[in-house]
Formats: sequence, C-alpha cells, structure tokens
Amino acid sequence: MNKVILASGSPRRREILTQIGVDFEVVVSNEEECPKSSNPLDFPRENAAMKALAVSKMRPGAYVLGFDTLVFLDGKPLGKPKTPEEALEMLQKLNGKTHKVITGVAIAKDAQVVDTQQEETRVLFRENTLHELKDYVNSKDPMDKAGAYGIQTRGARLIKSISGCYYNVVGLPVALTLEMLARQEVEV
Repeated sequence: MNKVILASGSPRRREILTQIGVDFEVVVSNEEECPKSSNPLDFPRENAAMKALAVSKMRPGAYVLGFDTLVFLDGKPLGKPKTPEEALEMLQKLNGKTHKVITGVAIAKDAQVVDTQQEETRVLFRENTLHELKDYVNSKDPMDKAGAYGIQTRGARLIKSISGCYYNVVGLPVALTLEMLARQEVEV
C-alpha cells in the first residue's frame, strides 16, 4: 500500500477522502500561493502543484495530493472573503448568475510533480433576496470558502443548479482524484 498525504488543512477535503475510503495522512503545506501564469484559469492547478511539491520535499516516497479551488465569475477569480462585507459583495455578484468553480489537483512524489489536472463545474445561483444573502453572511459560513459560499452547508440554499462534479465545488473532485491516483498505480 502506497502512502498518501493530503497537503491541505481543509476539513472538507479530509471528510471526502475519508468518505471514499482513502487511507491518508495530513501534512499542511505552508507554501504561499503565488501562481506565475498570466491566465487566472491556470491558478488552481499551479497552486495545487506548489502545495503538493512543498510537502513532497519533506516526505520522500509518499504520494502527496495538493488541491486549490477558486470561483470564477466572468473569468475573474473570487478568493475567500476577508470580511463579512466582502462576503456579501461576492454573493451579490454571483446572485442570479452562472459561475465556474475550478479545482486544481496535483500529485507529487520525491520532490517532483508527477501529475496536475483541474476540474471545472458550472454553478447557477438562484435569485436570492438581499435579506437571504445577509442572513447567510451572518451565519459566518462564507468566511473560509472561495466565492463566499459552501454548497455542502447552508450555502446550498443559494444555488439553483450545477453542471458537473458536486464534489469539485466542495473542493475535491472525487473521480478526477481517483483517476490520477490510479495512473500512478496508487492503491486506495
């Protein structure tokens, strides 16, 4: 059995890996996210690779999974809100519109990135009232999530439909991750 390490402190990613039966250890990457690409749509894959590589350098022989999820509206990335006001502003921009959620996935081993991919899901927000958006912001749920919402929590109320992988919106595209591990002949 190959050793798998999750280079993320995300409780949601831990829950998903546990749910699908992957035996793993968590080693949080302290790598600063600073993608070099001029195309913001490449940022998630680049950030995932940086995180996986940083942990791989500390853990020779292990397969290290790195992830990064960003929400894109009209081609512009929306990160995690820093204040409740910023969260409300993001939610108002997303309200009634379709946006993309892109998660970059990377696998590193022995201080080398051996695979990088990314998954894209389209999410349509329903027309929420200002009261509904403020109520959600007041729940504090949006504060640690890209795009200021969590599809797996109270943020589900904001969404009308999705096209693509649900787990990608949560932050770990299951099918893609399993396919990538299988290509590396990692048994999970």
